[in-house]
Amino acid sequence: MERDLKGYGMLLLKGMGMGAADVVPGVSGGTIAFIVGIYEELINSIKSINFSALKLLLTGHPIAFLKAINGFFLLSVVCGIGISIFSLAKLITWLLVNQPVLVWAFFFGLVLASTWFVSKDITRWRWGTWLAFIIGAVIAYYITIATPTETPTNLPFIFLCGVIAICAMILPGISGSFILVLMGKYFYIMEAVKQLHFSILITFACGAIIGITAFSHVLSYALRKFHNVTLSVLTGFMLGSLNKVWPWKETVETFAGGQKFTMENNVMPNEHIFSAIALMLLGFVIVWFLEYLSSRKK
Repeated sequence: MERDLKGYGMLLLKGMGMGAADVVPGVSGGTIAFIVGIYEELINSIKSINFSALKLLLTGHPIAFLKAINGFFLLSVVCGIGISIFSLAKLITWLLVNQPVLVWAFFFGLVLASTWFVSKDITRWRWGTWLAFIIGAVIAYYITIATPTETPTNLPFIFLCGVIAICAMILPGISGSFILVLMGKYFYIMEAVKQLHFSILITFACGAIIGITAFSHVLSYALRKFHNVTLSVLTGFMLGSLNKVWPWKETVETFAGGQKFTMENNVMPNEHIFSAIALMLLGFVIVWFLEYLSSRKK
């Protein structure tokens, strides 16, 4: 797709939205990609990074390589994600500690609206699509209630975390950040981002690059061959993830494998109720407005 400078600037902002979401455990950058209308192009562009494309780069044809992989699109989105992660990591983690209800309320509205609008792209609901939707919702819900574990900090395991987390990040409704929480590495990676521990970051990034390149082929094939079923699963993922982004929570301690962990259970609204509802509505309206702009372009 041909774009002008303004178009690439918009892609940069969309990437920043994805990066901001990826920092929050429970919100998926894939959900934001769906909201802003770049999800399928993103998957197909990543899938196009193959041996034929890399051969162009290695033989001294960088422009041909960028065209083959929709490189200017990918660079704009990835730069936006990187800018957001490195600039917002401290702010988001501070807000999650000091204003958690308001942060979760805004993202709850975003995810709820996304679930509705993505489901509208399913052209025909049959028993297979309903089953896929239920399976997706159950899987996402189970992930949100799973107990985090204590894990090693060696570089091979950090590499594995990158592979698994990036696959979750690109799936709407399944948060890569929350997968890192379950693997016991969310705050470890966030600290590496804030302190610029390059050995950890490079290892994690290498795992992420390999993971997303391989997984994009699976997703692209599924969207092409089983479009309705795949969208049903992704919609279920988003619905099931709402359990994690419910704003009002209480902290409890639990034990697993002889280790003590802090967990959060959802409770009825008990503070910042009107502010939280306003932010939920803001999140919902933002998605509706983006969907409206997208429909006008079509």
